[in-house]
Amino acid sequence: MAAQLREALARLTILRRKQVEARTGLSRSTIYERIKTGTFPAPVSIGAKAVGWIEAEIEAWIDAQIQKSRKA
Repeated sequence: MAAQLREALARLTILRRKQVEARTGLSRSTIYERIKTGTFPAPVSIGAKAVGWIEAEIEAWIDAQIQKSRKA
């Protein structure tokens, strides 16, 4: 039950850029370059001049990176 609640909250949580940088270890420029190439989740608009990332998408990206590194 706790895992389901955590998952539901993650789907609803929006992370700001600094949080995404901290979680992924990527710099701002690397994040935007990877968005451009389609290898990183795109942000969503949360205001006129503000964007954020869906936490579940960032977590899925991190999981995928771990899986790739384990196969290499």
